[in-house]
Amino acid sequence: MKSSLKGGLVYSTETGRMCPDCRKPVAQCTCKAQAQLAPTGTGAVRVSRESKGRGGKSVTLVRGVALDPIALAALGKQLRTACGSGGTVKDGVIEVQGDHCDKLVALLNAQGHRAKRAGG
Repeated sequence: MKSSLKGGLVYSTETGRMCPDCRKPVAQCTCKAQAQLAPTGTGAVRVSRESKGRGGKSVTLVRGVALDPIALAALGKQLRTACGSGGTVKDGVIEVQGDHCDKLVALLNAQGHRAKRAGG
């Protein structure tokens, strides 16, 4: 729901800008901090290979890891280091350059995540 549809106070001469979600001054707002700490995944970890829209280069994708963004970035770095390749973390999805599906499934299962191979 857009914040403009909620209505209400967005600026106060006493406190300045107001958060449209919690209706507190932006300096005291805890909405974004709570959203950053919330896990993004479902817990059903899926590892797949994709090459669509990447100029024919294959990328291994890890989806559904139930970690907060900071821990997800740390896990992404650990997986990229173990595979010896580059990659990134975007929108809760870990991308590792190259075809490393089997290796990543084994690494994730060893760390306690229930990882499965997805796709063909």
